[in-house]
Amino acid sequence: MTARPMPPNRVGWGTWLTFIIAALFIASLIAIEFTPARMLQLPAQLARVLGFFYPADMAYGWNMVLPAIVESIQIAWVGTIVAAILSLPLALLGARNLYPRISRIAHLISATARAFPEILLAIYFVPIVGLGPFAGAMAIGISSIGMLTKLGAEVVESIDLGPVEAVQASGGSRLLALRYAVVPQVLPEIVAHWLFRFELNIRASAVLGVVGAGGVGGVLLNTLRYRHFEKAAAVLLLTILIVLIIDMISGEIRRRIIRS
Repeated sequence: MTARPMPPNRVGWGTWLTFIIAALFIASLIAIEFTPARMLQLPAQLARVLGFFYPADMAYGWNMVLPAIVESIQIAWVGTIVAAILSLPLALLGARNLYPRISRIAHLISATARAFPEILLAIYFVPIVGLGPFAGAMAIGISSIGMLTKLGAEVVESIDLGPVEAVQASGGSRLLALRYAVVPQVLPEIVAHWLFRFELNIRASAVLGVVGAGGVGGVLLNTLRYRHFEKAAAVLLLTILIVLIIDMISGEIRRRIIRS
């Protein structure tokens, strides 16, 4: 009977990667000053702070908060529409299977837009265009262009190039090939990405009011600043409720678009 050879006694790259991830995790815990004692105190501290917000002043919520929430939705909607219009041509240009040379420029634009969070862009736009929702809409729009361009380019890169070659073989230009062979294939999935981004933008717009860019964030900041916790609770509850409703509606629309 032949003895089975012993496996090589060496550490693979997977083991090294695990050690590196564990070391980075421990270093991060130390950097954020994590201690087991703090973790054990967290439930009691959380319960104590949540007690400040009870009961919620819903009368204040219906009279003052709903208009601010509607403004946040409008900011997110305008920003998403602007990003959708600008990201579609960038997504087509960023597809390596269609424009292998120009795609690098489109990817650079996309990466640059993604590098700036909405709150930082809002801080820049407030001194430029003034306080109010217009600054928030601009910040939402520019930040959304990066992600929508990236997702759209990935969708275009996965298409069947047969229809494109057929249009060009019959004498059609590159523009006609995009119009009749590329866009019909990718538009349903890209629209689904637009709707998903709109959901994310509603959450982002709710924070922009903290820096004066309109929306419900400003109302929440004022209630917390003056320690009106019962009013802050109404702001949070109504915001969460409306965001959940919009998420459900948008999710159903996205599912119908993808199925069709």
